Amino acid sequence: MTMGASHATKRSGPHGGVPAENKAHILIDQQGTVVGWSSEAEGLLGYPADAMLGRPAWDLLAGAGPAAHSLAVIDEFAVPLRREDGASLPCRITVRPEHGGAAGTCWGVTLAPAEQGNLTAELDQALLETLFTVSPIGLYLLDPDLRLIRFNPAAEGMQGTSVAEAVGKRPTEAWPGFAAEQVERVMQQVLATGQPAIGVEKWLRPPGDPDHDHAYSASCFRLEDAHGRLLGVADATVDVTDRHLAQERLKVLAQAGTRIGSTLDVLDTARGLAEVSVPGLADCMAVEVLEPVFAGEDLEPGPVHRDTVLRRAASRSRDDGAPGTAADDQDGALPPVTAAEALADLQPRIVDPLSPVGQRTLRGLRARREEVHSLMLVPLVTQNRASGLATFCRWGERRPFERDDLTLAGELALRTAACLDNARRYLREGNSLVALRHALRPSGLPTDHALDVAHEYVQAGSGGDWVDAVPLSGARVALVAGRVPGRGVQTAAAAGRLRAAVHTLSDLDLEPDELLARLDDLVRRLSNGTGTVDDEPCQVRQTGRSADGDEAGATCLYLIYDPVARRCSVSSAGHPWPVVVHPDGAVALLEEPPGAALSCAGAPLGKIDIDLPENSMLALYTPGLFQEQPEDRGRERLADLLAGFSGSARQACSMLTEALVPSPLREDAAVQVARTHTLGPARVVSWDLPSDPAVVSTARSLVTRQLTAWDMDEASFTTELIASELVTNAIRYAKPPVRLRLIRSHVLTCEVSDGSSTSPRLRHARTTDEGGRGLLLVARCSERWGTRYTDDGKTVWVEQSIPEGLE
Repeated sequence: MTMGASHATKRSGPHGGVPAENKAHILIDQQGTVVGWSSEAEGLLGYPADAMLGRPAWDLLAGAGPAAHSLAVIDEFAVPLRREDGASLPCRITVRPEHGGAAGTCWGVTLAPAEQGNLTAELDQALLETLFTVSPIGLYLLDPDLRLIRFNPAAEGMQGTSVAEAVGKRPTEAWPGFAAEQVERVMQQVLATGQPAIGVEKWLRPPGDPDHDHAYSASCFRLEDAHGRLLGVADATVDVTDRHLAQERLKVLAQAGTRIGSTLDVLDTARGLAEVSVPGLADCMAVEVLEPVFAGEDLEPGPVHRDTVLRRAASRSRDDGAPGTAADDQDGALPPVTAAEALADLQPRIVDPLSPVGQRTLRGLRARREEVHSLMLVPLVTQNRASGLATFCRWGERRPFERDDLTLAGELALRTAACLDNARRYLREGNSLVALRHALRPSGLPTDHALDVAHEYVQAGSGGDWVDAVPLSGARVALVAGRVPGRGVQTAAAAGRLRAAVHTLSDLDLEPDELLARLDDLVRRLSNGTGTVDDEPCQVRQTGRSADGDEAGATCLYLIYDPVARRCSVSSAGHPWPVVVHPDGAVALLEEPPGAALSCAGAPLGKIDIDLPENSMLALYTPGLFQEQPEDRGRERLADLLAGFSGSARQACSMLTEALVPSPLREDAAVQVARTHTLGPARVVSWDLPSDPAVVSTARSLVTRQLTAWDMDEASFTTELIASELVTNAIRYAKPPVRLRLIRSHVLTCEVSDGSSTSPRLRHARTTDEGGRGLLLVARCSERWGTRYTDDGKTVWVEQSIPEGLE
């Protein structure tokens, strides 16, 4: 039987009316109050007339009643009423207007009992007719042979085919251009198994929007009668295009959460935006970034200037399916004028591709310019500072950008801008850290020095590891290694402060343990301003953390090498001891426990003295050199690598870092290797002098004779003057023994030692004074001078630069 949609307008059921002998009559006024109650009504519902007159008629309803004005409907309908005993009685009701005399127009209500089955059948019929008339869900009915029986107007709108054209045909016959084969396979499975198929997705282009695909969700289920006889199959289909587009946008957002900003790199962040946007949001897109972002510089708030330059950071097209790079797309970057127009108010916008701004923008994109029909320009803004611009376009049959697409692009741009700002700040801090690390590197020792020193840094971003070589008086050299726990610029700055303090204290010519003790006092004052012992910095050091810029918990090793005595003295404040390799390849590992770290409570710092033959090797390092193994095992590994090594100090540094530092790095590491040289009798000469003023002339003669032997006659006059003044002061103000020594290394050093601990003081003599000008003359004639103390006195030393050609 073929059913047409026109049948749905007939609402009457199988009962055309109710016999008059079974009817009860009620009269209701305009306010809905019962004003008339027949005996039939009393017999039907059980309420006597005196109990009902004056009561609202809606009290009789078993459920919530309609408003009073709904009585204007004149029809016959079924409704459950409440009897006096509380039971519910289905009744058929007819409402007609009647004249009530003085009361005006009233409503006559006729009641008759109705069977429950008839009421349910009428409700089912009403529901079915509603589904086939006004329901927005497309409903298809098919017989067991999958031939169309009926479908509603919503389905007609989806397919663009009337019922008369399609009835009696299979879906593949009625709509050959539609993917009906998949639908028929699903229906056949439903007919065979009896199990409904829910949420089957299908795509088609409805007549109302023939240029774009729409997504539909179909649910199929089998139809059977009360006896289980198969009647056919039903297909309920709803347009879920909006939901599908929303899911696609959510998928893009989910991808952006894991891809954009996965690294602190500007180009990778821009590429991440391109990858998640194509093809999920756009057919083609490009990301331009301001030049200050690439350099890690600060950004100005507000709109950009018209001459601002943006550089292409990434682009992607649906055609190539691969992200571009800044170098690949440099020629396609937006011109400054276009960028300024797009970033005029820092607001995202949908732009007409045919507008001047749209045309200039398309010239910089890898897009099908003639097919582009939709364009979005979205600034990358965070904290009112623009870091770049994202351009999105669509072409061909894809639907144009909508407001929801612009909202999604804005969310992507907001995340990208925040990640770009993080990358810019990280780059700025990294640049500062690199600059500080370069400042911490040793400047190197002059040639013809007592040590051949080389160093190497391996950088992971910590910034607190450092090594240094400091020239001292008497041709001696101080080797230093230190580490400040922590990461970043503040840690590097703290390491720089420690290095400066070590250089300053080195000028005092202190012994290693004394220098580290004074450095410890300085760190205590810097860390808490009280100079008291605080256990917290020690705990911080052990856990590898410290407050930003706090030197407390830092470690330091200080070593002095004397090429004349061929000895070195070393002291450590919590830092690993150096490794010593003798010329024969034997390795010496110092087993003494290092002292406590700086500003940490512990035993007084000790000092170790080591004899070093010529061509020995010293290796200083920071703990980052042993990131993959315990320190004791790492030191043994380092010793094995250096045992028998005959290369230069520079080659030794490279060999150690390549062999010991893992990849990827977690911490910075620094290593310093020094190969020792000695200064023998050919370069060092000394004389013991009696404490007699007459010996001053002898000292001048000895100096002249020695400089002549060294072919340094040009320095004789100045050196005679220096030696004369130093010997005179030692004889006049100090006590024996007096010793004069000349050292020829990278500089010419004149030293006078005596048995007094009183330090000479430079002063400016007045015109009437007979003395007081000696040290002033010495200071004027030399490069630098100073005093160092020994266990049995002091040594006053003066350094002169050696004339060119005589080094």
